[in-house]
Amino acid sequence: MIEHKLKALILMVGAIFMAFLMGNTTSHAARMDMVDVSNNNGYMSTAEYVSMRNEFGVKAVTVKISEGGTYKDPYAASNIANVQAAGMYINGYHFAHYATKAQAIAEADFAGRTAKLAGLPVGAVLATDVEAEEQNYQSRATNDVNNKAFMQEIQKFGYRADIYTSGSWANNKMTIKGKTGWIAAYPYVVSGKNWYSNNHAWQWSSTARFRISYGGFDVSQLNSNYYTAGQKSTVKPTNKGAVKANNKKANKHTYKQSASSKWIKEAKTYTLKTAVKLHTSTSTSSNTIAILPAGTTVKTDQAIIKGGYRWVRQPRLNGYGYLVTGPTSNTLKYVKSGAAHTYYTVKYGDSWWSIAQRNGLSMNALASQNGKTIHTTIYPGQRLVVR
Repeated sequence: MIEHKLKALILMVGAIFMAFLMGNTTSHAARMDMVDVSNNNGYMSTAEYVSMRNEFGVKAVTVKISEGGTYKDPYAASNIANVQAAGMYINGYHFAHYATKAQAIAEADFAGRTAKLAGLPVGAVLATDVEAEEQNYQSRATNDVNNKAFMQEIQKFGYRADIYTSGSWANNKMTIKGKTGWIAAYPYVVSGKNWYSNNHAWQWSSTARFRISYGGFDVSQLNSNYYTAGQKSTVKPTNKGAVKANNKKANKHTYKQSASSKWIKEAKTYTLKTAVKLHTSTSTSSNTIAILPAGTTVKTDQAIIKGGYRWVRQPRLNGYGYLVTGPTSNTLKYVKSGAAHTYYTVKYGDSWWSIAQRNGLSMNALASQNGKTIHTTIYPGQRLVVR
């Protein structure tokens, strides 16, 4: 997911800061209440889900169902069946690409039909994952109309609706009302004592590890029962000691604090993949010098993370211009380097994980340098930058 979940300078804090930020919530550390999985995680067995439940206290799993208007996650049906066999709550999500109301309704119909075929039970949540380029270039009002249309349509299939997006997009790119929403914000943007406690869920990590499962996982703390209501479950973590120990360990990552408040040298040449605004300062609300069209070559000298975005600086005859390369978790989503690259052609059965492992990269790094997220679907024949 973030969505939105890519290589960037990320400011993260340690467990002691997380304990402070969680404030008066029921725990002094973020909980692994829910895990979300997709084709990027490969096949997940019932035994793996049982381990997540018993050893880490995972209550719910949200599986990718579909993307856009044609892609069906090949692991959706097996994930749904195996999560249910493990006695856990099951939900789904659709990765959205809609930019109009009509497209939102069409994608909702596609997602609903796909979810039915995959076995997602009536009463489960089928969330819309809104973090793609299509939504980034819409106004907040347009995104609100489109999201509302999607959620209204999805309810016709018997599913409950919600919106998943990043903390930097919530109430900026779209409206997320209190007592709704699933927000992704890893501990690098401090915004008060509690992390989205008024929303249904807070995704706090994309790199959580589980004992018998390979790779990193997106994990969320549930701040309401929305993702565990409306369906039957026999969730019973049988090893409470392991749950406590493993959750404590998961919150003990010692992240390096990035120089997010300092400019760093970054002399690069970028070719814009899409039109990008050139600002007068490192603020999305600052004046626009120009709108640079797709294909424009931009030479930069420095970069900084500020206000939830990664910015690059362009020297100009009369000063500097500033461009957003994407949210801090989606660096280089909108621009790509003009340097020479080594490419890999995607084959049938490939995934972000398998290609990344083959080339000595993390999934996020691989997706980042291709201007995508790990939730973006890749297809046989597609060329990806690996060097």
